[in-house]
Amino acid sequence: MFSNQTANTKALADTISKSGQNNSDPSWIMHHVLDGKTISFEPFGSIHLPEMHFLGMDLSVTKHVFFIWIVAIILVTMAIFSARSYRKSLIPKGFANLFEIMIVFVRDEIVAPSIGNGYQLFLPYLLTLFFFILLSNLLGLIPYTATVTGNIAVTASLAAISFVATQFAGIKQHGAYKYFKNLVPSGMPGWILIIIIPLEILGLFTKPFALSIRLFANMIAGHIVIFSLLGLIFIMHTFYVAPVSVGFALFIEMLEILVAVIQAYIFTMLTALFIGMSMHSEH
Repeated sequence: MFSNQTANTKALADTISKSGQNNSDPSWIMHHVLDGKTISFEPFGSIHLPEMHFLGMDLSVTKHVFFIWIVAIILVTMAIFSARSYRKSLIPKGFANLFEIMIVFVRDEIVAPSIGNGYQLFLPYLLTLFFFILLSNLLGLIPYTATVTGNIAVTASLAAISFVATQFAGIKQHGAYKYFKNLVPSGMPGWILIIIIPLEILGLFTKPFALSIRLFANMIAGHIVIFSLLGLIFIMHTFYVAPVSVGFALFIEMLEILVAVIQAYIFTMLTALFIGMSMHSEH
């Protein structure tokens, strides 16, 4: 019996080692967390995504790009389905009702209070941002998928778009000269402006930087913890630790559902808050 247990443990360890053999990082945990050109369905096989090169640039479809497309398709399908339900009746039912509740929540509890007057212009973007992050986070909890918000390139891109939206809001509201002039508090001594102006300019970029790092770190950390807990079974070479590892992994998985919702809320709320601050700098 002991020999069978040892053989099974070795077989599972070999499966894990093989799953990471095509990745530059020898760690099997990072193989499952980081981006790649293969979607793994171990132990049932894997799918190699197509590679494309143009003018010396690698334009290959990666795992995270593929699941970004999946999230986009799901989001568009949800919107079309809800829109069609309103054509039949102005009183939504079923899924359309749930979708409306979430939209109203984002509008009335996040966007309108944070931006104030003129929030309607940015509502479509912030709704898209909220649902994209939420669906990406939740999709990554399903086995054999990937969490695209655990990729710093994705979160940095979202933060960059939010940065552009913030500057656009301020410039549209005040004009370019007055907007950038308002960044520096009035009545400051001339000598201290040498310090204040660079700090204010740096502050424009630290806000989106914090947005991207917060979302990226929270999503990738949870997955690393889950894989680390499951990895204890193979590190200790015994199945006796499996109930504890699996139990704690399931607890973290449930916690990740809450984190997925909270991170979508925080990213959207802070983006709306930054837009509101740029539009109403006098406050």
